[in-house]
Amino acid sequence: MKSHAPRFALITLALATSAASAQFVKGNEAVRVLANGTKTVQVPPLPSVALGSPCPAAKPGCAGGGWKMLESDSGLVECTEVFARPTTCRPSTYGVEKRSRAWIVKVKGQWLQCAQPDISGKCVSLKSLPVSAVQ
Repeated sequence: MKSHAPRFALITLALATSAASAQFVKGNEAVRVLANGTKTVQVPPLPSVALGSPCPAAKPGCAGGGWKMLESDSGLVECTEVFARPTTCRPSTYGVEKRSRAWIVKVKGQWLQCAQPDISGKCVSLKSLPVSAVQ
């Protein structure tokens, strides 16, 4: 009887590698590594209109429109909004749990929302998306 251990190990390695490589979006200008090795990360600026209270990531139902995937100083996070205000983000479950997700990236100085972790795919400007305001 042949052992399937080598094949299983290769498949496991391939899956782990693909999940790990998708933990960032290549070409995202919001993430910079400085000469001294320090990583700096930008998030989209807050809009000029007053926003409502943030919906905490820990509260069930807060990501009704899908999770917004952003880079942070601690790595990839999933947030209930694109602005990553305090309490609205949590550690990423990408590669572990299937969820509705959009990827927030900065390309050529513009903030975009992409359907996949790939800037060459379907992306739209955050400026074209509606922002609900307190009225």
